[in-house]
Amino acid sequence: MNTIAIIPARYSSTRLPGKPLLDICGKPMIQRVYEAVRKAAMVDTVIVATDDERIVQAVQAFRGNVLLTSPQCASGTDRLVEVARKEKADIYINVQGDEPLVRPSDVDNLIQALLDNPQVAAATPCYPVTFSQAADPNLVKIVRNDNGTALYFSRARIPYDRDGEGTGLYWGHAGMYAYRKQALDIFATYSPGMLERTEKLEQLRLLEHDCSIQTVEIEPSAPGVDTPEDLERVRAIVAGKAMPATDTKASNVPDLSKIRLIITDVDGVLTDGGLYYGPDGECLKRFNALDGLGMMLLKKTAIKVAVLSGRDCPALRRRLQDLGIDMYRLGKVEKRAGCESLLQEAGVRPDEAVFIGDDLPDLDGFACCGLGVTVANAHDKVKAAADIVLKTQGGQGAFRELTDMLLAQYQE
Repeated sequence: MNTIAIIPARYSSTRLPGKPLLDICGKPMIQRVYEAVRKAAMVDTVIVATDDERIVQAVQAFRGNVLLTSPQCASGTDRLVEVARKEKADIYINVQGDEPLVRPSDVDNLIQALLDNPQVAAATPCYPVTFSQAADPNLVKIVRNDNGTALYFSRARIPYDRDGEGTGLYWGHAGMYAYRKQALDIFATYSPGMLERTEKLEQLRLLEHDCSIQTVEIEPSAPGVDTPEDLERVRAIVAGKAMPATDTKASNVPDLSKIRLIITDVDGVLTDGGLYYGPDGECLKRFNALDGLGMMLLKKTAIKVAVLSGRDCPALRRRLQDLGIDMYRLGKVEKRAGCESLLQEAGVRPDEAVFIGDDLPDLDGFACCGLGVTVANAHDKVKAAADIVLKTQGGQGAFRELTDMLLAQYQE
């Protein structure tokens, strides 16, 4: 079996001109990508495909393989097709030229996926993302069947959770591919169809022509380089000053600087979820003083606090009164409607709000707000959907942990 990895490299870039030649700790970016792919055990040959003589010279300087392709190539895949006409192989790998931290093991896993699934002509990586992350149109999502075969790619959040049951799983797409020759022939033969033109995703051309794509689960990948900020982060990682995150919830705190409203559940968040009844049947609840202090600290900022609970009792109302919380919805209230009502009352946009909850009904709150936060002992499906999973359990000061995170960014 002969496997060729091809790295399309274009000199022109709106945000980072000459991107493949940008220095990363003493080596041009294209060399970093090339050397990482060379470490893949199942790759026989690595070739850089470019339309620029400056990139040709840079690759030749580190004794890499390079081919000058036509300047008429509209995409990296077009460069791949051109190289495939000259270089014969059983499998072609397309690795982006702005991924200097690409993992060799991911390349090998793509190749292995084609070997294990002879009925498919292409393979591509995917990784789990949260409900809120899936709303980003810049992040391509994949819907797969039970065998891991791609059913559709979209910039929209798919699948659509119509009833807010929290049963959906969301998969982000990493832009690397393994192709058999018949898959590349489709790109060479057919023009973009309606789906590709609409979504601006060329992999849909394969699905439109009945070419199966096998997905391969990977860990969330280290950053590619699209912006000056990305470049500095990659430089720091290569220099050993920072490490790429593999657990996005544990390592990366989303931007909280624009948050103006926190909507919090009660049972399981402000309390430990226990239900206590007095001798006369009255409802008793145990609250944590740390959470109360957090709410008082937020009052000194422009961040408002609202409470949304499916239960109502005198103990809860007394706690809200003591803390001066006057925005709340209690009792048999539907979470989505309650959130929308509180957003309107507070006068904030959904992207300016955080919802913190712990169980499946709270997924509706995540859907209404820009960020979803949950506690350490939350339901697994809620953790999977959350943007932030706190280290603290419900009733033990979890709200205060979120408060400290908000205040840290608010004061920067």
